[in-house]
Amino acid sequence: MRNLNYLVLMSLFIIACNNTPEYNDPIPKHDTIKIESKKVGETRIINIWTPPTYEKGNDSFPVLYMPDGGIKEDFPHIANTLEKLIKEKSIQPIILVGIENTVRGRDLTGYSETKEDEQYCPLTDGAKNFRVFITQELIPDINSKYRTSDKKAIIGESLAGLFVMETFMQHPEIFDFCIAIDPSIWWNDHYLVRKADELLRKFPDKKIKLWFAGSSLENHKYSITQYTNQLAKILKDNAPSKLQWEYSYEPKEKHNTIFRATKEKALKWALNE
Repeated sequence: MRNLNYLVLMSLFIIACNNTPEYNDPIPKHDTIKIESKKVGETRIINIWTPPTYEKGNDSFPVLYMPDGGIKEDFPHIANTLEKLIKEKSIQPIILVGIENTVRGRDLTGYSETKEDEQYCPLTDGAKNFRVFITQELIPDINSKYRTSDKKAIIGESLAGLFVMETFMQHPEIFDFCIAIDPSIWWNDHYLVRKADELLRKFPDKKIKLWFAGSSLENHKYSITQYTNQLAKILKDNAPSKLQWEYSYEPKEKHNTIFRATKEKALKWALNE
């Protein structure tokens, strides 16, 4: 059974490096823009959902950025979830900015010294360029077109969760709220976990919130949960004073179910100050 679970998990990772499964979620009203990016050398499609109150006043809103943000990816179900939670007054209104994938495995993974990782995704640190695209091109463009506050959040699952965790740990100054669901932190021989103590010591004197979760599969080389569990222990002992964090171990969920199973509680915890 463990070998079967391992094969299932790795098939999901291989799929994750190329595309994401399709769902029949209702597509909410939204804007779509294109950015001719010099940082990643291609045209990027961006989907923007604004909360119902956006058109009714002049208030500025925080922004939730999301890799895997295409219409055939996670944008519809996260936008619909935000609208639901806002109507219930469970979270404050927020703008959602979804970044549609082109080469997912390239953009969402940092450099790896582990040659075996190359069978799943490139080892070229495409995440570095993708992060520069977000910070130097996308965020300024969104700020110029929409009424945004200075608060920024990011959400991602699997490889996108890896990108969130890498950004949080190596560039904590960028986002105020981070959500990483079943992040693939086995990447590069679980580098982020191995270096967590060192990276946490370099955190800025800034209030940051982190919510992350791990699903059921454990005790394999490419398992996620053994590393999310380790990271939770490290944070318990060494979290910076201004970091608020929450770890949700989800043993009843699988890698392909945990995002939808945990998204509401993640958003409620992370987006409420």
